[in-house]
Amino acid sequence: MNTLSRRGFLAASAAAIAAAQMPRLAFAQTGAAISLSAATRTLDIDGRAATVFGLAGPGGQGLVLDPGQRFRVDLTNDLDVGTIIHWHGQIPPNVQDGVPDMPMPLLAPGETRSYDFEARPGTHWMHSHVPIQEMRLLAAPLIVRSQEDIAADRQEVVMFLHDFSFKTPEEVLAEISGGHGAGHAAAAEASPRQGVPMEGLGGMPGMGHGGMGHGAMGGMAMGNMPEMGGMMGMGGQMGGMAMDLNDHDWDAYLANDRTLSDPEVVQVERGGRIRLRVINAAAATVFWIDSGAAEARLVAVDGHAVQPIAGNRFGLAMGQRLDIEIDLPKEGGAWPILALREGARERTGLILATQGAEVRRLDPLAESEAPAFDTDLAQEARLVALNALPDRPVDRSQMLMLGGAMQPYVWTINGAIWGQHQPITARSGERVVLSFHNMSMMAHPMHLHGHVFQVVGLNGRRVAGALRDTVHVPPMSMVDVALDAGEAAHWMLHCHHMPHLASGMMTEFAVTASV
Repeated sequence: MNTLSRRGFLAASAAAIAAAQMPRLAFAQTGAAISLSAATRTLDIDGRAATVFGLAGPGGQGLVLDPGQRFRVDLTNDLDVGTIIHWHGQIPPNVQDGVPDMPMPLLAPGETRSYDFEARPGTHWMHSHVPIQEMRLLAAPLIVRSQEDIAADRQEVVMFLHDFSFKTPEEVLAEISGGHGAGHAAAAEASPRQGVPMEGLGGMPGMGHGGMGHGAMGGMAMGNMPEMGGMMGMGGQMGGMAMDLNDHDWDAYLANDRTLSDPEVVQVERGGRIRLRVINAAAATVFWIDSGAAEARLVAVDGHAVQPIAGNRFGLAMGQRLDIEIDLPKEGGAWPILALREGARERTGLILATQGAEVRRLDPLAESEAPAFDTDLAQEARLVALNALPDRPVDRSQMLMLGGAMQPYVWTINGAIWGQHQPITARSGERVVLSFHNMSMMAHPMHLHGHVFQVVGLNGRRVAGALRDTVHVPPMSMVDVALDAGEAAHWMLHCHHMPHLASGMMTEFAVTASV
């Protein structure tokens, strides 16, 4: 392998590339509102210029808040299309949640909107809730530090992952759908300049139901569910049926806006301790995080602490976050931290290196394919929350059947697409258990707005699992989550696989006021 050399920036894009760095710590202002801008920027992706979207704060892409600092942000839309930003992992008042027309409309070009709410500590992120815009990288880290973070003797590093195509999102969606499904045909015809919130977020044309609806299992209670983990074989096979791991081959896989042709090199101290905050902002790619020779511990998921788990490979689906503590050796050197694409050879990542260490070039293709992620829910089963939900009786249980197929490319919740859905209902303050039962051959990262839930069941087995806001549900599996219903409002509940969301895999968690 050759020693890695720094690339020559594209002259016309140098300023924009410099502005695309991940957020620096300690820029935060405790009083005045922070300015955040949705704007275009230019990246150098393997020597080719790419115009993408981004969220620029005072310190670069994204925001970092100090302990106790409120989320007080003035968001300006500097794009030439309407947009709206969701604060993923935060629980703002519903009016500030950032979903088109639920209840606030898109921000028009040039418009500024103010946000002010109590920030929840942890590794979170923010992104457009218009799928075609998130696919153009309109997303960034949102890190809220705790007092423990301030006191700890460790270096904080953010790794923000994405998949990227030089084609337009409309072209990508048309390719994925293979010409099947009215929703994708409409998407392909819609101009991104129209600022439409995409069919997955309102105004979606009617489509035939895909996959298996709620009639498939009748409404079988969790206690009557068979153990399904044993149905999965190796190599993406499940009970003799082939899984669909990746439905698109992207042009590039990015870590902090860069590929392995020129990864970010983070200078570290010999024998230092790192808090690596990994955010999977990809549209449709699950990653394994591999720390290689560096000793690592998983200490938090989705911004919530878990009992530490030692290891050097942990997976995360779209929308999820991992906090990994890494103890570096006393000697100097370079330690690649790689993100491996599920079921494929592609990889991206960054490099931790001591001063003067030789940094070698890394091949963007691994020698072998990474396995499918957590098909048997083994990683999820190991996670135990440090601050579990308090024990209390369950007031309401709901089964959500996840269905769909590659042809026609339509994905459903309880047999219905968005616009034909029946909301999932609860009353504010109720303890609710939601059972996600995936009867399709693709995994679904299910994300609920406005709430934190705890994983309490895996394929019919009760667990005291992690606190999360996004849970990965493998094919032919069931995951139960418990939560306390929050503000009386309509909260989005959807798959965080952007093409699935765009084809209708979304419903509402409709909370009404307590009597």
